[in-house]
Parts: sequence; C-alpha cells; structure tokens
Amino acid sequence: MTGYDIGPWSLRWRGLSVPDLRRTESTFALSNGHIGMRGTLDEGEPRGLPGTYLNGFYEEHALPYGEAGYGYPEAGQTVVNVTDGKVIRLLVEDEPLDMRYGRALEHERELDFRTGTLRRRTVWESPTGRKVTVTSERLVSFTQRAVAAIHYVVEPEDDLQLVLQSDLLANEPIEERSGDPRVAAALDAPLVAEFRWAEGKRAVLAHRTRHSGLRLAAGMDHELEAGNGLRSHIHAEDDLVRFTAAADVPAGNALRLTKYLGYGWSTQRSVPALRAQVEAALAGARQTGWQGLLAEQKAFLDDFWEVADIEVDGDEELQQAMRFALFHILQAGARGETRAIPGKGLTGPGYDGHAFWDSEMFVLPVLTYTVPDAARDALRWRHSTVDKARDRAQVLGQHGAAFPWRSINGAECSAYWPAGTAAFHVSGGIAHAVAQYHAATGDEEFDRECGTELLVETARLWMSLGHHDKHGGFRIDGVTGPDEYSAIVDNNVYTNLIAQKNLREAAEACERNPATASALEVHPDERTAWLEAAMRMRVPFDALLGVHQQAEGFTAHAEWDFAGTDPGQYPLLLSKPYFDLYRKQVIKQADLVLAMHVRGDAFTAAEKAANFAYYEARTVRDSSLSAGTQSVLAAEVGALQLAYDYLAEAAFTDLHDLHDNVHNGLHMASLAGAWIGVVAGFGGMRDHSGLTFAPRLPPGLDRLAFRMSFQGIRFSVAITRGEATYRIVAGGPLRTAHHGEPVVVEPGAPVTLPIPEPPTPPEVHQPAHREPARRVPG
Repeated sequence: MTGYDIGPWSLRWRGLSVPDLRRTESTFALSNGHIGMRGTLDEGEPRGLPGTYLNGFYEEHALPYGEAGYGYPEAGQTVVNVTDGKVIRLLVEDEPLDMRYGRALEHERELDFRTGTLRRRTVWESPTGRKVTVTSERLVSFTQRAVAAIHYVVEPEDDLQLVLQSDLLANEPIEERSGDPRVAAALDAPLVAEFRWAEGKRAVLAHRTRHSGLRLAAGMDHELEAGNGLRSHIHAEDDLVRFTAAADVPAGNALRLTKYLGYGWSTQRSVPALRAQVEAALAGARQTGWQGLLAEQKAFLDDFWEVADIEVDGDEELQQAMRFALFHILQAGARGETRAIPGKGLTGPGYDGHAFWDSEMFVLPVLTYTVPDAARDALRWRHSTVDKARDRAQVLGQHGAAFPWRSINGAECSAYWPAGTAAFHVSGGIAHAVAQYHAATGDEEFDRECGTELLVETARLWMSLGHHDKHGGFRIDGVTGPDEYSAIVDNNVYTNLIAQKNLREAAEACERNPATASALEVHPDERTAWLEAAMRMRVPFDALLGVHQQAEGFTAHAEWDFAGTDPGQYPLLLSKPYFDLYRKQVIKQADLVLAMHVRGDAFTAAEKAANFAYYEARTVRDSSLSAGTQSVLAAEVGALQLAYDYLAEAAFTDLHDLHDNVHNGLHMASLAGAWIGVVAGFGGMRDHSGLTFAPRLPPGLDRLAFRMSFQGIRFSVAITRGEATYRIVAGGPLRTAHHGEPVVVEPGAPVTLPIPEPPTPPEVHQPAHREPARRVPG
C-alpha cells in the first residue's frame, strides 16, 4: 500500500514507492526559511531529486538570447544544491541497507505539523535474512537558525555488527534542464572547494561558487550510544567528509546516533569566519541537545498554531491539507530574516529558486496575519534591494523603483520581456504588502525606516510610467498584468487599481513621516500629483457587455477556441505560441478577478457578479496562483459550491500533484491561496479600511474556524450553519464588522451573530475541460 494517510496533524506515507520519491521529497521537506532540506531518505538512495538549500545562496549564469536588446538582463541566478548533511548510511554485517534490496517488512514516513519533524520507521530484512528496525527523526530548527539535526536509531533482532557512515557531501548531481521553463537550470559542480577539516566526530567543509562569488561552510558533529567495541574514524576530501562508526550490538540493544548540522554563507566573510560561525552553531546545538531541540521546536509551533490554526469539520482530507499548507508557509518564511521567500520556498529548485510577486500578494498576507515578524523581514529584504530597483528603473528610462519579475538577490534575471520586465504590477504588489502590513500591525519603526521609502519609490514609478490623457484620465500603457497570456496592454485594471492604492498610501505615509519624506526629497507638489493621478486613474469598462475590461480592448479580442483545444494541451504555454495567446480572450490566471479581491472597494456587488461570470468562462488556470483567488470571489458572489471546489484545488495542488511538477518543489502561493480561500473566501475577511468579515459556510461542512492576529490581538472566527462566533484568544478588544454591521469583541465575551443568506449567484461556467475537480466533503 502506498499513498498519504489522512490525519489531522500529520502527513504519513506507508510503504516505499520509488517512482513517487521525487514528489514526497518535496512534501516531506523541512525548512526554517534559512535552511531547506528535501525529504530524501536517510541513506541518500534511492532518491528522486536531492537538495539542500540556503536562502539567497545562488550561482550566476549567462542568459542566452537569440537576439539581444537594450535593457535585457544579462545574468541569470539559480539556486545551488549546497553541501548535503542528511546522508546516514547503514551496513548490517557488511550489507548496505538499501530499500531496493532485501525486504522492507514495514516502512513509513511521517511529517508532524506539531513537532516540526520528519519521522521514519523501517523494519528491514537483508538479502541474507538479518533483521533490523531503523527509526529516525529529522528537524530544521526554528529557534536556532543555522542548525539542523537528525536522531537515528538502529535496533537489531539478533547480535549484529552495525556500521554507520555519516556524510557531508558537496556537488551532488541534479536534474538536467528540460524544455519546461519552470524547471531550474542545470549546474555542473557549481561549488569550488576552499577548506576541509575533520577531527574526532566533527568536520567542516567550505566552498565558494564559481561565478557569483558566494562562500558557504557546512559542519557536522555527532553523539553516539552503542554496544560493545565501538570504533570510529573520520576522513575528509574536498567534496566529502565521512564519519564512520562500527559496533557490535546485541539483540535488544540499539545503536543511537545524533547528528548535528550547521550552515552559514556570506558574500564577504572569510573561510575562518564562516568556519567559526558554523562551529559555534554546532556547539550551541550540542549544548541544547536533541531533546532540547525537540522541545524548542514544539514550543515554537504551539505558539504558531495558537494564532494560525484552521479547523475544518466535515472534510478530514481538507483539514489535513490546510494544516499542511500552513506548516509549509511557516517553514518558508519563519527565519528568512532579510532574505526573499522563493516561489517554491526551500523545498526544491523549481523556477531556479527565484522570488516572484507571489510572495507579496499571496504568501505575505498569511504571514502578516499570523507571523507578522516574518512578513516584516520579507519586506525588509525588498527594502534592502531598493537601490537595484532604482537602477533597473533608470535602465528602462523610468523614475522610482522597478522591482524585478524574478530574482534571488534583487536584480532582474528574467530573460523574457513581455511577461517579465513589463509586469510593473510587481512594484505595486510590494507597496500593497507594505500598506497591508502597516495597517495590520501599526509597526511605526518599519513604517519610518522601510515602508515609506518603498511606497514613495513605487509611487514615483507609476508617475513615470503613466500620463494624463486628453480626456483628463491617468493611464498606464504597455504593461503586463497578472495574466501572462495578455502582454503589453494598456490600462490593465489590476495594475491601475494597485497603482491607485500605491499612490494614495505613499501620500499618507509621507504625512505620517515628514522627516522620512524630507530625506527622500518629497515635495508637497509631488504628493498632490500622486493624489490627482489616483483620483483620475483609468479603469476601462465595456458598457455594451456590462463588465470591466481586463485591459483596454480586451473584450473586443477574438474568443479562444476552448472546445477545439485538447485537454492534453494544457498548460497552453507549453503547446501554443504566445503570439496567439496574446490576441485572444484566454486568461492564464485570475487578473481582473484578483483586482476584485484586493481592491474590492473599487467595485459594486453587481459589477463583481457580472465580472466574475464573464471572466470565469475565459480563465484556464494554467497557474497555481489562480484557484485561491477564484474561490474568494465565488464565495462573495454566492457560488459557494464552486468556491469550495476552488479552495480544494488550491489546497491539493501539491498533495495531489495537480500540475504534475511537485517534484521540483511545492507551490507556496497555492498553499497560501488555500488560506486565502478560507479566510477571505468563506470568512469574508477584507482589509480595505479596517478589518471586516462576511462569513459563510460552504455546503457539506459542519463547521469552519480560523485564527488570526490583528494589531497584536489574537482571535478566532468560527462559522457554523447560520451563525458565526468571534472570540478573543489573547489581547483585545477587537473592533471589526460582521456583514457590514460594526462589532466589538471583548476578551472573555465571545460574540455570536447570525449569517444572512448569500446572494443569488450569477450563472457561471468554465472553459471546456477546465472545470475545477468536484469534491464531496469527507
């Protein structure tokens, strides 16, 4: 039997399926936002795609162009599979434990969302009939940022000689590049050895990248408990250190190994400095000990679940998927600390380890309302790259800051012009996240030191990109919105509305922080111009059809032949020319629909219903970003079953491998989209002006509850059939609104209110073969 067991607080796989290793290595990945380790087997083989990553550690490579042009980025960046410390091999009377040989009488692995560890239990019989039980537990520490650890135990059924080999291994081979642009570039031995040292049970390797000039150090240390005649030695080479221990272990006894790992990297620090950093991390880990690390990990997660848990009564599989999503979002951002949150987190090399706009528009809302310190740190990384964004704007002939479509270090490294450089909404999304974070936390220090500058420089970009037309409107032409199947368009509604908010927020930030505004040379006339442009922002509307145009002229484009498109041709980016996609009404992912979520204050209820029906029929969801947003708007317009189906699609994108690429890493934005589908969709949470709710329960569920934090107040919202209950968990009181009616929730005094009937939904249908999978809760 193979597959995931359904359980509320863990993800368990029983049995061994070698073809499935690549995807389970992603789902079982451990990370703290600084270190990431794919869930490979302890023995290192069999394996799908090995990977250990340090956030921000990358190699440069040339970007090839058939015909280059001015302003095209010259260097690409690719995440590096760094020194692997996970490998622990076992020999049983000289026979290596390999899951492909002998017999695995029992085998299971379990990712525990409450302990933050990956556990494994195997009962293995060697080809010659010797039996051992192997258990292991692995963690990447949330509390000690540079530390990972593995506890490995072998219990023989008979008196046996056991040999353990514990490795540090650099330059593992990785997957070759395919024709899929979502797959990472292949790097051949990217690490150059600079230092090796091994003594006793401890070792350190140091390497640098050939082109980007980054340097890393990785170290390991061990604690051993064994039977009689324990012998050990350690051996170091440029790309390998191996610690070997041998012991005669009687039946009923065990060989126990605790392996501590430490990592560090820098653009400037020397090998001795990095070695010292890694050895200090190892010393701290050993002082804490394995049990201490476990206790710290659980305490960290206890606090997280108090503020972030989602409860689903009536659908056990969705309950598991929601906690899986939250756990991995936490892993992606918890200890990033002035580094980006990549699109795949640190679970795999997909998209070359780049960060996109996904971070600000999908992942950061989750963190802002659950772990705001992590959201702040991610925004501080954006602020640390503002000079690069200014430089990029200058290259493009603009003012302000043009943040990159995709990057690791803050410099643009997308070689594709229309869907990359022209997607200026990235800068607006950063401004949106800054404003959202400030409203949710009231963090005045961040507002002064980082937020205001980000808002000002992105506002300046819009003033440079846009212009007032002869009819008095402010228009932004020649951009790409979220829908990458429509490039270089005029007045994309999402872009214009996100810019409008950006301009207003920049003016307000300058008023709050006059000293910062003065340092940025913001003149009162400039603020006035921002507000004028915001007031006159063009938002195209097709009066004949009664819907907003995704971009000017979009509704006049030819319709895509959905009925004549074979289901196997999706995603269309891999089977159809972009030229044809650009001139047809076919939408890769929510665009105008996303605008109706994040700028819902700019639309009436009737407009939302009409727009949703129109664009639902043209959206093919070739991006994992789409389903969560479509769930939100479906819930708002009253299509509750459809909203539930889209929520499930977002939640199961990785667990069910719906895009057939989870082997390259998890989809962080889709996991975040599941949270958004619950909280903003069925919870009706909006933060356009203050924090408000309009909860509704989807069909088939008995109860849905979620927790959040707002301005230091932790609270829960529980939705049952016909009513919702608001309760303070810590802090308070909370001032909010329920379906438009003001509510004050006091500590110790939950408030239960009736839920009105949802609106009658518009008639909606999806393109042929692109309906969401219908699930029956249970």
